[in-house]
Amino acid sequence: MKLDTNRAWKDASRNVTRNRDALLAVAGVFFLLPQLAFTLFYPQPEPTVGMSERQIMALAQSYYVSAMPAVIPMVLCQALGTLGLLSLLSHVTRPTVGGALRLGLAGLPTYLGAQILLGLGLALIGTLIISVLALSGVMAVAVAGLLLVLLLAIAIALRVSLSAAVVAIEGERNPVRALRRSWLLTSGNAWRLLGFYALFFVAFLVILMIASLVVNIPLALVASGWIAELGAALVSAVLSALFAVYLVAVIEAVHHQLAGDPVEAERRTFE
Repeated sequence: MKLDTNRAWKDASRNVTRNRDALLAVAGVFFLLPQLAFTLFYPQPEPTVGMSERQIMALAQSYYVSAMPAVIPMVLCQALGTLGLLSLLSHVTRPTVGGALRLGLAGLPTYLGAQILLGLGLALIGTLIISVLALSGVMAVAVAGLLLVLLLAIAIALRVSLSAAVVAIEGERNPVRALRRSWLLTSGNAWRLLGFYALFFVAFLVILMIASLVVNIPLALVASGWIAELGAALVSAVLSALFAVYLVAVIEAVHHQLAGDPVEAERRTFE
């Protein structure tokens, strides 16, 4: 089936409006609060003037190592929140908030397993490609290898972007089959999905920059340091939560359009 991106966006927006209160409650708990806490308790270090590239890399590595104990719980919260939001938005089950979170918790091991398999596969393929091309000893070839791996990762990510919806909405509990099902659903629509997701991400970045200009800069001028930092962190967390809600709604709308409505399909079968 050919994806109608205009219809998918309208369906996603309508679904968010119709379920606004429940979606915001889940997004607040599983996206806004973890993001806000992480930003406040693990602020990113700023490189100082005169630091070498090696020192900057060491600073970044030290930061991510120290933040890892907080990153893992935050990723788990966001994964559960994603599955819960998808269950809430589903055209099939229409669960309550508690029911959606229970469904999300049931599918969490499958979703995490699919993401781990995807990450390991991309890492293996990427390492192989870069290692082979690096044998040439030519910098331009090595850079081309990095670009090739990046493009390959984007292409594969597009094809498996519906795996969370397959787990949450279709109830798939096998991570390999969830990835395969997403691959089949997105067949023939990779370019449309690329354009659709790219426009969505660009729009979010524009909104984030505008919010920073409107809120963060005035706060920095009139408020003390910690108040300005709190305001900036709060704005970033709120926008990230809204971004998550609309991204999940978009994924659900795309899945619903490409997979069809199982309830309606079953009804037609017995007519």
